[in-house]
Amino acid sequence: MTKKIVTLAGDGIGPEIMAAGLEVLAAVAPKINFDYQVEAKDFGGAAIDRQGHPLPEATLEAAQAADAILLAAIGGPQYNDAAVRPEQGLLALRKALGLFANIRPVQIFPALQHLSPLKSEIIAGVDFVVVRELTGGIYFGEHTLNARDARDINAYTYEEIDRIIRVAFELARDRGKKVTSVDKQNVLATSKLWRLVAEEVAKDYPDVILEHALVDSLAMKMITNPSDFDVIVTENLFGDILSDESSVLPGTLGVMPSASHADNGPSLYEPIHGSAPDIAGLGIANPISMILSVAMMLRESFGEIAGAQYIEHAVDKTLRDGVLTKDLGGQASLSEMTAAIIANL
Repeated sequence: MTKKIVTLAGDGIGPEIMAAGLEVLAAVAPKINFDYQVEAKDFGGAAIDRQGHPLPEATLEAAQAADAILLAAIGGPQYNDAAVRPEQGLLALRKALGLFANIRPVQIFPALQHLSPLKSEIIAGVDFVVVRELTGGIYFGEHTLNARDARDINAYTYEEIDRIIRVAFELARDRGKKVTSVDKQNVLATSKLWRLVAEEVAKDYPDVILEHALVDSLAMKMITNPSDFDVIVTENLFGDILSDESSVLPGTLGVMPSASHADNGPSLYEPIHGSAPDIAGLGIANPISMILSVAMMLRESFGEIAGAQYIEHAVDKTLRDGVLTKDLGGQASLSEMTAAIIANL
């Protein structure tokens, strides 16, 4: 059956890296007999410029009908003071699709180990995933503010916690079989419920180890002993902070993909970096985050594990071969990096 992939190239370097990702997808598809079609849609600043809204109705309808969505990058300085911003389109898309589980893999490529701010003996072999709950918690609670006091409500239901914890256990089952659930159970009621639910879910996964960690302790251990983790799962606020902390470990945002999943319907895959408007159109952007997002899509939306591994191994070999874009300390152009990865497929 032909799979429908909607692409949202967006702004800045978005169209360039999206093209690179699709080139790699086209190269790997025959190797795994993957039949697909691509439908490109306006999104973000580009959609504001052309249609007056960051998430046009036609884009949303196409996304809802897709089997998976690839997003490159959105935003730019020209929208900083605009009444309608590109980021509003992303929030609206996440809400419309019910994307509650954000997945960020953190992997250290040996050829890039020297870029990490951590010592090589600490960072070597690091390979874990941060699973962040994306639609609940303090960001979506009631907020009140006046001149003398302020209040932010942090609320979670059993069901919201249960579904994100299960995502983590399913991931761990195919990885190192260990889940680290992060909370602030010694203070917060929501964290007490979080820990209770995690213990209940763990009973359904006897082959996976569950450990608990307080968020402050986890933040420290992520720097001092990052190789100790396999799958980290936590609530929205903690996940926002910890996933950003984890993104520093590889020393560059240019090699980090991400995914966002719903209970039903399509998942969205995107690099974690921004639109880099200062280098847009120069042909020097690093396409690896986008290319690895394609690999995540193949694995997590379509079960094409071999295809994902082909891409990941090709990226690793390309880096080992010394083909590096400027952000990685090399001189390769975007097209040269993409061609090298395809050659290594």
